[in-house]
Amino acid sequence: MATNLPVATSAIAVQDLTFAWNSGEVVLDECTLSVPKGEFWMLLGTNGSGKSTLLKLLAGLLVPASGHIEIERPVGFVFQNPDHQLVMPTVGADVAFGLVAENLSYLNTQIRVDRALSAVNLDNFQRRPIYALSGGQKQRVAIAGAIARHSEVLLLDEPTALLDGDSQIDLVAAVRSLVKEKSLTALWVTHRLNELDYADGAFLLQDGKVIDQGDPMRLKSLLEDGG
Repeated sequence: MATNLPVATSAIAVQDLTFAWNSGEVVLDECTLSVPKGEFWMLLGTNGSGKSTLLKLLAGLLVPASGHIEIERPVGFVFQNPDHQLVMPTVGADVAFGLVAENLSYLNTQIRVDRALSAVNLDNFQRRPIYALSGGQKQRVAIAGAIARHSEVLLLDEPTALLDGDSQIDLVAAVRSLVKEKSLTALWVTHRLNELDYADGAFLLQDGKVIDQGDPMRLKSLLEDGG
């Protein structure tokens, strides 16, 4: 069950979360974790460890079999492949599309779009066709959409997986800056250990459970050593 959190130290709190596919395959097994409000944490683990499934549960895209989720809302979800979530022909239209349900005036919509694109360093990109963007720029548009909706929590599922080296670092640095400047909270799924340099903390997931957590540099050193 997902609920809004009261003002507290955690923006994301998961307790004994269990999820299995219809086939009976257990993906998450009494998984427990907590992400402090205003911090940028990363989620590590091998393929099949349950990372993406956990993010989809937090976003409400899947329903757990048991356990409890508390998360600050609104929540913004950024997919590994931005083409799966960018639906409008231009940058400005796509960011504005996520605001339709709020019934804002044209002026207020424009203000929100302007501020969101400025936050991800895409000023003057409103009329740019989505097809003309690089992979990194598309991910920034997806993040801008979440910012425009005033999302308190960002969930990012391997957002650098399809990007080249420079674009990877640019994006992770940009998200860290946003978290700190706007007092957001982010949980970022990755398998790239160099991205841990930008994290406040990290979780290591294995067989659907958090088996280690805390200092990202300690976890980076552990995994580099094959631990």
